[in-house]
Amino acid sequence: MSAQHAWVGDLVRDGDGRRSIVTDVHVGRTVWVLRPPTGGGPHWETDDPDSLELLTRSEARDSW
Repeated sequence: MSAQHAWVGDLVRDGDGRRSIVTDVHVGRTVWVLRPPTGGGPHWETDDPDSLELLTRSEARDSW
C-alpha cells in the first residue's frame, strides 16, 4: 500500500466529485471499491487510486 493512496475505511472524494468510503481494495491492489458515506446504496469501483482525494483517514488507521 502506498501511503498517499486511500485505503479501506477512508473517506474520499472520487473523480466524479462523490463523497464515498473505501470498502475494499482487491485484485492485486488494482481495484478500489467505494460506497456512499451513509446508508447502504450502490457500490462502485475505480482502478485509478490517484483519482481519489483523501478527505479523512479511517480512525482505525490512526492507531496503526
